[in-house]
Order: sequence, then C-alpha cells, then structure tokens
Amino acid sequence: MTARTAAFALLMGNFVIGLSIIGPAGMIEPLAFDFGISVANAAVLITYGAIILCIGSPLVAWGVSTFDRRILLAATMAVLAIGHVASALAPSFAILLVIRLVTMAFAAIFTPQAASAISMMVPERERPGAISFLFLGWSLSAAVGMPMVAWVAAEYGWRSVHWALAGVATLAAIGVLLSVPRNLRGIAISMASWGQLLRDPFVLILLAATILAGMGQFIIFTFFAPLLSRTMMATPAEVATCFAVLGVAGFIGNVAATRMVGRIGALATSLVFFAALLAGATIWALANGSVTVALIASFVWGLGFASSNSMQQARLAAAAPALAGGAIALNSSSIFIGQASGSAVGGALFDRGLFVVMSWASVTLLAATLALIFLSGRLEKKPS
Repeated sequence: MTARTAAFALLMGNFVIGLSIIGPAGMIEPLAFDFGISVANAAVLITYGAIILCIGSPLVAWGVSTFDRRILLAATMAVLAIGHVASALAPSFAILLVIRLVTMAFAAIFTPQAASAISMMVPERERPGAISFLFLGWSLSAAVGMPMVAWVAAEYGWRSVHWALAGVATLAAIGVLLSVPRNLRGIAISMASWGQLLRDPFVLILLAATILAGMGQFIIFTFFAPLLSRTMMATPAEVATCFAVLGVAGFIGNVAATRMVGRIGALATSLVFFAALLAGATIWALANGSVTVALIASFVWGLGFASSNSMQQARLAAAAPALAGGAIALNSSSIFIGQASGSAVGGALFDRGLFVVMSWASVTLLAATLALIFLSGRLEKKPS
C-alpha cells in the first residue's frame, strides 16, 4: 500500500472523528426534546467531551508515542464504532453523557497520531501538504456530515445518526488496518520533550491562537442550529443548508490551503484563512435576522473552519519535526480547551437570551486570534 492510500484511510478516520466531536451541534434540539432537557443542558455533551479531549490528547501522545500506528489507529476507530452503538441505545441523558466521555477519551488518540503517522510516511518537504490533506476529513465532516446529521436527526431521530456513524467508523477501521504500514512507530516523548515544547515562544503563541479561535467559533457553533431557528426563524431545511454551506466552504478552504501552502508558505496561508474566520463571524453578527446573510456568513466562515487549524498543525510539525506527535497533541488539546470554554460561555449567554452578545464576543476573540497569528510570524524560525 502506498502513502497516498494510507492518507485516504486516515482522512476517512478524521471524518469520523470530526463528526463524533462536533456532531451533537447538529442534533442538539431533537436530543434535548427527546430527553426533556434544555438546549444549554444538552450542550454539555460538547463542553464535557471537549474537556476529556483536552486532557486526553497530550496524555495519549505521551503514553502511545512508541506504539505501532497501524494497530493503534485501527483500534481507535473500532472503539469509536462501539461507542456510537452504545450511544444509539442509551436509555437516559446521563448514560449518554458517560458513554460520550468514554468515547471521547479514545477519540483523543486519532487525529494527532494520524498526523504523526503521515509525517513519518512522506518526505519532509511534503509534510505540510500531507497533514493538510488529512484535515480534509474534518472539512468533509462539516461539508457532508453535519448537514446530514441535522437532517437525519430532525427526520429520523438522533439515535439514527449514531447507528450511521458506527457503520462509517467500522469501515474506517478496516481501511486503516489494510493501508497503514506495519511497525510505524514514533520516538518516546519524555517530560523533557514536553518542557522543550512549552518553553518555545513560537509554540506557545500558536497554542494561544488555537485556544482563542476555538472559543470564538464554539460560542456560536455549538448553538448554530437553535440560533438560526430562534433569531432568524430558519426552517429545518434552512438550518441544514447553512450547515452544508459552511461545510462545503470548509472543504474548499482546506483544498485551497493544501495547494497554497507550497507556494506562499504556511504563515501567509494561515493569515488568509484566519482572516476568513473573522470576516465570517463579523458578517454573522451583522445578519440582523436574515437567513440569506447567515448563509453568506456560513460560507466565508467555513473557508477558514478547518484550513486555519490544518495550518496550525503544519506549522507546529515544522517547528519541532522530531516531536511532531507531541506538538500536534498540544494543539489538539488547545482546540478542545477553546471548544469547552466557548461552549460554556455560549451556553451561559444563550440561556439569558444574549444572542447579540454571543455574536460580538465571537468577533472579538477571532480578531485577537488573527493578531496572534500575525505576531507568530516574527517568532517563527526560518529554514536555513
């Protein structure tokens, strides 16, 4: 099997991981209705799940750095499949939450270790593009997966979504098992390695930018569907369309970033797509109840949704190639810190009906993120 075949299998795995993590945002209202709880209470599936992912990602990177990537990644997909079956059968919200937390502990393994694996399979000059390619899986989870989640949950119930995800995760496990080379192992990550990463100002500023970007996006994204229906009177079809537009734009953005990075470099590409996040959030804040404007905002926002993070991963991997698994795990942890805090702040504001404040808080955080990305260029080590 070639590295390209393995890359497609890992991309599929990232598709499952992406939907497993952000999927509740597309079915939050049917799920809340089914269990008789508020939307904000149902949102703890994302908040608490993100906390587990935040803690788990660096711990896993440390604990499994020398494991055979083929077995590790295939087993992760298999556990995810089992988790989705259990979720589909959950009799209460409390049990569903426990199942999700356990599942997310395993989900923390996949994305950073997949990026680490592909880094070991391709030449150094191809790594940024290869890592960006894997993140097309996240883009596809938003482009194809989230509209389907929103539609299926509305029409057939949220449990049907979990049955479907269990099937896709099983296929991904088989694909990884058949395509990733045997005995692909990284170097052991020691406490000194973590210290080396966390003393690097460039690494720290990128991690801070990732946290702020996650907060800025998930203040809105966790409540994307209920905000559309309550502030813009969007129908279920219009909500699914907004998810689709955001996701398709995310796919386009990541493809564009994958092609741009080799020509203009990772910093310039990052600035372009983080600027898209800020522009999309600003248009959303100015939507003033218009679904049409929300669609435009979704497209612009979507261009940076996955591409901005793939550039973060690529820049971190380039900054510390020998510790790429650890650096990417720290970035993943930062993503989930942002998701958890953004969802929590968004939930508090949503419960109080402060929908306009949610929008402008998102804009403020994404503006600060763009400033940090610009500043990171001054700290980046230039290749000799």
